[in-house]
Amino acid sequence: MEEVEGISFEEAMKRLESIVETLGEGNLSLDDSLKMFEEGMELCKFCNKKLDEAEYKVEKLVAKEGGEISVEEFEVEE
Repeated sequence: MEEVEGISFEEAMKRLESIVETLGEGNLSLDDSLKMFEEGMELCKFCNKKLDEAEYKVEKLVAKEGGEISVEEFEVEE
């Protein structure tokens, strides 16, 4: 399995999408499916960590803006 620390969030998400698609096809052996599942779980942990870090940075920036610590939710436009 590849080391996930050296890749970007976007690369990890693309690889995770590829793994989900491949597993969904159901054409792999049990061993290969388990290896891909394990890689997918590592990528999922990596992506969650990156999202948590980004959330912390946003909260920190919001706190610096007005001098008071406050957490503001923001909505992402689709």
